[in-house]
Parts: sequence; C-alpha cells; structure tokens
Amino acid sequence: MIFKDVRDGRPYPDHGFSNRDWARIPPRQVRLVDLTATKRELRLDTLLDDDSTFYGDLFPHAVQWQDELYLEDGLHRALRAALQQRTVIHVRVLDLDELRGTAG
Repeated sequence: MIFKDVRDGRPYPDHGFSNRDWARIPPRQVRLVDLTATKRELRLDTLLDDDSTFYGDLFPHAVQWQDELYLEDGLHRALRAALQQRTVIHVRVLDLDELRGTAG
C-alpha cells in the first residue's frame, strides 16, 4: 500500500493559502503510508513527465486536519517517489489543527 487511504475530495475546510503562503512553510519528511490522498484519479502523462513541477512547487502540499495528513497537491510526485521505491518524501505541511487551536 502506498498511501494510508485514498479519498475523493478534501474533508477539511478551505484554508485559502496561496502559492506564496505555501512557499513560507519549510518542507519536512513524511512517510508515504502516513498520507491520505485527496484525489482518486491521476493523469499518466503528468506522472511520466520529467518537467511536471516546472511551473509549480517542487514539494507536495499536505494539510494536517484532525490528526490526519491529507495530500492536497503533489500526487504525481508522491507516486513517482513510490515507483522509485522511496518510502519518504519532503512535503510542505499546513497544520490546520494548530491554526484552529490558536484562532479559537
């Protein structure tokens, strides 16, 4: 099993983070089996494209919500890592649990 689970959509509230906001979060290592994918489908041409991150962030984006890690962006990069038999990837993690705790 590559991911902890695969869902169709995001169970957490909209966070409103822009690409610039994400860039401020330092990447950290995350085990693939600890991530829940939020997309059920992928495009094979994107998976196989060496330049798929050319216009985007080099690191996948994950959201921590209710003690679960959801892969929001970077499914193709995560799967490429799994195909290379890597079990850990660097991911930018937005901790919504922490943000909600400090806001309320």
